[in-house]
Amino acid sequence: MPETPMNHDHYDDAFIADWLGKVRTIAVVGASPNPARPSHGVANFLARHGYKVFLVNPGQAGKEQNGLTFYARLADIPEPVDMVDVFRAPEYLAGVVDEALALSPRPKLIWSQLGVRDDKAAAKAEAAGVAVIMNRCPAIEIPRLRLPAAQ
Repeated sequence: MPETPMNHDHYDDAFIADWLGKVRTIAVVGASPNPARPSHGVANFLARHGYKVFLVNPGQAGKEQNGLTFYARLADIPEPVDMVDVFRAPEYLAGVVDEALALSPRPKLIWSQLGVRDDKAAAKAEAAGVAVIMNRCPAIEIPRLRLPAAQ
């Protein structure tokens, strides 16, 4: 746990690149089967980029999208996830953090998408040893940073 709180107003490129290089399994919370929704495109981008992706949406549980399975809750995913990518409104981020912190093992990183920020929820995750990146999109950061596919 860092001694000083993380500055979520700015992330060094190296910090983002390091995390995207460490994670292999990603749960996309708020995933949508609708191709017009950003979560749909990002989940598919991450899968094409070599990450193992699990979709989380209670209304779609048991269904598949491009070979990816939907689960109702994080706890329903059959293996540990390294990263939780949150496509929910900011007021739901604290609940997703609580759900992630209840997992064993816990994810290493909670990532919230563009426009999704809750500093109190981030502080709770970080206090529990889980890193947080907010208000960013991995499907933007990976090409911007010219990161290779996940291994």
